[in-house]
Formats: sequence, structure tokens, C-alpha cells
Amino acid sequence: MAESHSHHHDHAHEEPKGIRNTAQFILTGLSGGHAVFHWFSQSFFVMLPEVVATFGLSGLQVGAVAATREMVSGIIALPGGVVTDMLRRHWGAVLTACMALFGLGWLVMGVAPFYPILLIGMAIVAAAASLWHLPATAALSHRFSHHRASALSLHGVGGNIGDVLGPALTGVLLVTLSWRGILSIYAAVPLFLAFVVFWAFRNIGHSENDDSRPARFREQMANTRESFKEHPRLWGIMAVAGLRGMANVAFLPFLALYLGLDEELGLGNASLGLHIALLVGVGVVATPATGYISDRLGRKLVLIPGLIGLSALTALLIPFGEGIGLIIILALLGTFLFSDQPILTAAALDVVGEQVAASTLGVFSFSRFALAAASPLIAGQLFDAQGIEAAFLYISGIYLLATIVLLAVPLAPPQRAAGHHH
Repeated sequence: MAESHSHHHDHAHEEPKGIRNTAQFILTGLSGGHAVFHWFSQSFFVMLPEVVATFGLSGLQVGAVAATREMVSGIIALPGGVVTDMLRRHWGAVLTACMALFGLGWLVMGVAPFYPILLIGMAIVAAAASLWHLPATAALSHRFSHHRASALSLHGVGGNIGDVLGPALTGVLLVTLSWRGILSIYAAVPLFLAFVVFWAFRNIGHSENDDSRPARFREQMANTRESFKEHPRLWGIMAVAGLRGMANVAFLPFLALYLGLDEELGLGNASLGLHIALLVGVGVVATPATGYISDRLGRKLVLIPGLIGLSALTALLIPFGEGIGLIIILALLGTFLFSDQPILTAAALDVVGEQVAASTLGVFSFSRFALAAASPLIAGQLFDAQGIEAAFLYISGIYLLATIVLLAVPLAPPQRAAGHHH
């Protein structure tokens, strides 16, 4: 894929040559780390009905847990992206710190004596997960500039594998353990992995031209602003990403409540875990496929049918959301639910240059999270007032809106590699 890239690094002074600098190792390692973050984050949705029972939470309070996660992720993402571009040579340390903090956050959640402490734990977890993505994405975008959507989709697949194994395993563990017990086990893993991450990625940020001094913060902000002035279509892509974020963020927690607490459905914990694993499992297959198709045929051709599908399927959960109908809808939802985020990211990176990649991603994540944070609260209110149908209709409406906005935005064609056979 990109073996040629790995030879440019031969003159990074202090660095012993070896496996750690090969493109495959970097892609595999970062994707594996990504898997851990998603493993735990998705697992939480399976525990959510139990957590609700423990603390007696309302829909609004459940929304607040999801909202906390989004808000913190967003607050971190904006300065995070700019700082990431500046701290290029310390990426290894940043990735290590993220992994350690991640474990700490789960520990706090596992021992939380009451609801506000649970929120604090969620905030720590969200901060760590949000920060991990920035240097990881920028490093991959840099290493694989000609297969950008494919590399980002593979990193996404790492996340998705965690997303599938996590809920399935958690559902099974809940049969014997309490949610608190599971979280204490889960907390130990990242704390151990932090050491592995440090070993593996100590030198990941040392690029070929190591003499370039890091850009100053203010300069970097100016460059990022410039790229938004220069490419007004970035605003459009950002609006679509924001609306999609709004819908997605409300969707998972309330789907979990619907599956876990709905008396008529009566799914047990293990079964709930499997339903969520199915939803994501389909995404694992769909994500790289859609990423690849979008590299070949253009981004919109993949994004627009996906958004229309999401809008329709969410609405269909209301009449058909049980038994075999539920399983078919979840499988179809999985096809679109996770696959378009990396494509939207690639669409943005098609437009901007190397120097501001992480910063642009930061602005992007920020806008997505800023829009998304209120969304679970709205869905929670609707859930408390009207029931789950209202929450699902709200989410369906947002997907529809995103489709309309996307139809209006012109996108750049995907970058063609120089040595491409076109």
C-alpha cells in the first residue's frame, strides 16, 4: 500500500530502525488503540439500562450523560487540533496520556457513588478518546495521503471491531457481573496499555523534514481560519457533519433504552448486547467498502443515499421495531450509521492542505460536538414527555435535514494519486 513512504525516514537521527516505523505497523497499532477506545465506549450503551436502574435516571439524565460526552469531546477538539499540529514531535506522549486517562475515567465511573460523579468519569473518558483521534488521524492522513479515505476507514474499522466485540462481551459479562464490576476490569486494561502505546509510538511524529519548527499557536489558528475563508464549502460539509452528529448521538443511548427497558421487547442483557453488536458489525463491513467507493466515485454518491436511508429506517423503527423487523432494520441502519463519518472527514481533507489537517479536524469535531451536545437532551425530553416514538421521529427528521443541506453543497473531487492508473 504505502511501503515507499517508510524509507524516507532513514535520517531521523536518534531513532533505531525497525518495525515501529513501517506503514503497516503504524496503521495496525493506531487502529488497535482505536479499537480499545471504541470497545469501552460502545459497551457503555449496553450497561446503560442497568445504570439507569441503579441510579433511577430519567430520560433527560440519560441524555445528560451522552451530552457530557459530546460537550467535553468538542471543547477538547478545538484547541486539541491546533496543539496537535504544534506538538508533532510529541505525538507519542500525547497518545500515551490519552490511553492512561481513559482507564482512569472508567475507574471513576465504576466507583461513582452518585450520578454527578458518573458524569465526571464520563467527562474524563470523553476527553481522552477525543484527543486520541487527532494525532492518530493526522499521522495516518500524512502517511497515506493518496489513499486517505481508505486509511481513515481502516482506522475506523479498528474502532468498529471494538464497537462489535465490546457490546457482545459486555452483554455476556452482565449475566454474571454488575456493571460496576465490569467497569473496574475495563479500567485496568488501558492503564496497562498506556505502556505499550508509549513503546510503540514514541517517534511517530518525527517526519522527514524534522527541521521545520512547529507553527506558533496564533499562526496555526490564522492558517486554519484562512482555509475556511478560502474554501467556503468547508462550512457546508461542517453543517452536514454537525447534523449527522446530532442524530447519531441521540440515536444510540435511546436505542439502548428502547431495547433494554421496553417491557414488550423483553430483551435480556446478553441479547441487548448482541443487537447492538449486530448494528455495529454491519458497519464494520460497510465502512471500508463505502470509503473505497467514495474514493473512486466521489463522496456525494455515497453520502446522499446513506442519509436518506438513515432517515427512513429510524422512522420505521416505530412500526416495525420488534422481532425480525427489528433485526432487519438494525442491520440496514448499521450499513449507513458509521460509514459516513470518515467520508465526511475525507471530503474536508480533500479541500484543505497538509499543514492544517489536525486543526481543521479539530474545528470540524468541535462544530459536530457543539451541535450534537444539545441533541441527547432534546431526545431525553421528548422521551420523558412522549415516549420513545417521539425521540425516534426527532432523529429521523435531523437526518432528513442533513440530506437537504448536503444536496446544496459542492464537494471537491477526491485527490488522485500521482502515479495512479487514470
